[in-house]
Amino acid sequence: MTSARSRQARTWRWLALTLFLAPALLLAQAVTGVGFHAITIADPVNGGTMPGYVFYPSAKASGATQVGPYDVHATRDAAPLPGAKPLVVISHGHGGSNLGHNDMATYLASHGFVVATLEHPKDNFHDTSGAAYATVLVGRPIQVKATINTLLGDPQWSKLIDANRIGVAGFSAGGYTSLLIVGAVPHFARFVEYCNRFPKDQGTCGDRAAIEAEARSQGMNLDQWVAHLQDSLKRWGDTADPRVKAAFAMAPESLVFEKDGIEKIDRPVFLYYGDDDHVLVPKENELHIIPWMKTLAGAKVIHNADHWVFLDPCPAELKKESPTICSDPPGVDRIAAHQQINADALAFFRKTLNISTH
Repeated sequence: MTSARSRQARTWRWLALTLFLAPALLLAQAVTGVGFHAITIADPVNGGTMPGYVFYPSAKASGATQVGPYDVHATRDAAPLPGAKPLVVISHGHGGSNLGHNDMATYLASHGFVVATLEHPKDNFHDTSGAAYATVLVGRPIQVKATINTLLGDPQWSKLIDANRIGVAGFSAGGYTSLLIVGAVPHFARFVEYCNRFPKDQGTCGDRAAIEAEARSQGMNLDQWVAHLQDSLKRWGDTADPRVKAAFAMAPESLVFEKDGIEKIDRPVFLYYGDDDHVLVPKENELHIIPWMKTLAGAKVIHNADHWVFLDPCPAELKKESPTICSDPPGVDRIAAHQQINADALAFFRKTLNISTH
């Protein structure tokens, strides 16, 4: 190993160690109130627009604001604290929403970040029609890039954002999105390989028959469909964004990656997963890619937790409507888990975006 590679290895070990030690110190730091504002983002993939929110530090004390089923601990349109701040964009999972991770958004904003969320078209809670198509599998990171473009191009928000300090976070399909943003390249044929091995996995392979029927209607078999999907990777431009310096990926859908695609990641990544995930089995996802990730800054597991633990703790209304995604196995405390996840995300982004805590 060359001296340069040795120094790089020591750097990553140091970063990983400090990320595990820092959360307790960060929790003790002063916090601010949080404001939030609804935004509209141009969608370069489908045309039209995408709804989102911006969360930001404010001198006004935060109260709970009800938005749909969510109690958002921020004040709508509160005056922001002046000065350029780091930005984190959060990408939701398949069938999710732009408020499904408002807990992390408000936490980071209360500690000095601007945080943006978006609703991915055709892959959200009221429309999942694009889930197996390029508009979602390739379009998601393009839409995150568009969110950054919107904020940096807006006079109101650009003065509050340090364009040199941008990170991304995501859950499930949003975790996959985050990995693409920092350089990962998927190999979509692995979907077929996986579903040949695990045909009863309805979460990942349940739409296979419908996809095969769609492919036939276009004169293709499934292999040709996947090859066409692979050829779409540059359709809307590069899926990586050099402006983004770090990625925090929670239970990322990562079975589509091979070694060469993961080794293209050139920025720090923090991985989080539950070891009892029945939707995206860790052995085929996180544990599949960790050995190839040269820039892995840290990885944590929530023991006994299923996939949905990374969604915000559910308010009463949502528990009634969606008991599956709001329930956790015995012994798993989602509120406590999110306190730790948020603290780790804060430590990670402070460290990787070179933010002083003094």
